[in-house]
Amino acid sequence: MRLDGRDWERRKGILAFVALAGVLLLGGCESTHGRPVAPPRVPEVATVTVGTHRVVLTTELPGRTSAYRIAEIRPQVNGLIQKRLFAEGAEVTAGQALYQIDPAPFQAALESAMASLGKAEANLPAVRSRAERYREALADNAVSRQDYDDAAAALEQAGADVQLWKATVETARINLGYTRITAPISGRIGRSNVTEGALVTAHQPMTLATIQQMDPVYVDVPQAATELLRLKRRLQDRRLRRNGTKQDHVKILLEDGTPYPSEGTLQFRDVSVDPATGSVTLRVIVPNPDGVLLQGMYVRAVVTEGVNEQAILVPQQGVVRDPKGNPVALVVDDAGKVEQRILGLDRAIDDKWLVASGLSPGDRLIVEGLQNVRPGDSVKVVRLDSDGERGAATGDAGPPAAGSNGGR
Repeated sequence: MRLDGRDWERRKGILAFVALAGVLLLGGCESTHGRPVAPPRVPEVATVTVGTHRVVLTTELPGRTSAYRIAEIRPQVNGLIQKRLFAEGAEVTAGQALYQIDPAPFQAALESAMASLGKAEANLPAVRSRAERYREALADNAVSRQDYDDAAAALEQAGADVQLWKATVETARINLGYTRITAPISGRIGRSNVTEGALVTAHQPMTLATIQQMDPVYVDVPQAATELLRLKRRLQDRRLRRNGTKQDHVKILLEDGTPYPSEGTLQFRDVSVDPATGSVTLRVIVPNPDGVLLQGMYVRAVVTEGVNEQAILVPQQGVVRDPKGNPVALVVDDAGKVEQRILGLDRAIDDKWLVASGLSPGDRLIVEGLQNVRPGDSVKVVRLDSDGERGAATGDAGPPAAGSNGGR
């Protein structure tokens, strides 16, 4: 039988449909008689068990060194510098001679004053004898009252002259001593601002040199007043306690981050707040026997705040941020389901967060596999060994991962 074009097109469509149905039937048979389709896989997560630990809390603050004592050397008399008696940059001791001012005019002034004193003392006995004779004669009415009064006044004037010249001699002796300028303190002396032959004046603004005592040294550290108030509240609320005798010990880090070998001691906190910076100054005394710390050097001071006996520390990889920037964490509950917690963080300590709120001891915190789960999902908990490597799975709602000391 001959088919026309229309019938041929109809038959081609039927054949195509039958072929497609056969393919689908074969596929269905294969999935039915072959391996069964696997159910959705439960995601695996690695957790650490939250615990409490004893943590000494510290604050790292910037600071500057300053000399323990500073003496600015200035002349106390006028004159010419004859000699400089020290080496610039050397260590000097208290009382050591530093400069010699020309003493000749001061020596002459002292000798002149001593001569005048001798003259006044030599005149005093004669005046005293005359006054005594006039007093005896006055009793016999041999002299007038006026003559006796004149003799007594002359005696008092002679005595005053002696005292005046004694003071003048002492002043001249002091000024002569000032021609030899000595070090008032022990320390390291800087460069000299004058040379031999320079004319200096008493109490001039320009210093001749400066001595700095740099062992020990001060480290002045500014601390925000808000941080100081927060620390006091935590101590009052007993969330922190003082660290015994080590509370006032301060570690020093040099500008390149190297730890300074000697610890400092917190001497005091300033009693006023700087209105420009809103901070108070902490002064630390640091031993400096080798002269490593110099005046004005930048350092960092690690100040002890106190001890938190129930601190919760968790790995930083277990804490993420939500779209609003709040820190959140995912934990596995007793039913093996994921639960989200909003955290309050205090600070970072090494590679861990100190958690102030949001977690409790015994919580299983997810630290690996966060990107594969959402709150409410059922998960399979995987142990972490001591090296942080995954171990065997514990099941959907198995016991907390052993050895997961994320706070340590």
